[in-house]
Order: sequence, then C-alpha cells, then structure tokens
Amino acid sequence: MSTEMLKTPMEVAVYQLHNFSISFFSSLLGGDVVSVKLDNSASGASVVAIDNKIEQAMDLVKNHLMYAVREEVEILKEQIKELAEKNNQLERENSLLKNLASPEQLEKFQSRLPREALLPLDNQEGSSTEPMAQYGPGSAV
Repeated sequence: MSTEMLKTPMEVAVYQLHNFSISFFSSLLGGDVVSVKLDNSASGASVVAIDNKIEQAMDLVKNHLMYAVREEVEILKEQIKELAEKNNQLERENSLLKNLASPEQLEKFQSRLPREALLPLDNQEGSSTEPMAQYGPGSAV
C-alpha cells in the first residue's frame, strides 16, 4: 500500500511506525519480516493486532534481558562471596603471622615496606576496614 491513500500526516506516521516496529522486532527475533497493510477501510482490529504483536515481542526481549541480567548477578554474587572468603582467610593468616613474629622481625619487615603501606586502613583514600560490609546478604550486587 502506498502512503498516498493515507489522508493525514498522523495516519502516515502510524503506518510507518507500525511497519518499522514489525520489521525491527522480526529482525531482532530472527524471523521474516511480516508485511502489514493498513488502509482507510480497515477496522481498528488490525491496529490492535499489530499492537499486541509488538507488545509480545517487547515482552520477549524484556524477559530475555532480565534472565541474562539475573544470571550475571548470580555469577557476580558468587565471585564476591569467594573473594570475601579469601580476604578473611588472608586476614587471619596475616594476624597469625604477626602474632608469631618477634618484634625484631616485625620491625625489619616494616622497614622494607613503602611508607604508604604502613598507614592505617581508615586513613587510606577510598578504603574501608570491611570492604564487603556494603554487600549484605539481600544485596542485589
């Protein structure tokens, strides 16, 4: 159908939008482009049917994206959990080694460290004594 049969710019815009939407979602979903013909004698049923198809395609895309995001969130949660456990283990080992070391050994070791490494954690920029505390068990991250 040509756009000459449409009387107003609004009808032309609706016609073009429907054609664009159908071809966009068809290509997105890997299907063939469905041609839709609208004319002035057509009832509102064809417009409703097109709107329903567009809505279904958008819901499908939304569901797919939500599933992918949920999967990625679960992977990241697991990585955070593993890193927190490793951090706790390293902190325990560090504490144990400090307790077992003699004062002379600690002094010798600290003399080898750069000055920035000797600053307390709360004085260093952007750090926290409990880096994982911001991610509670109900956190989305």
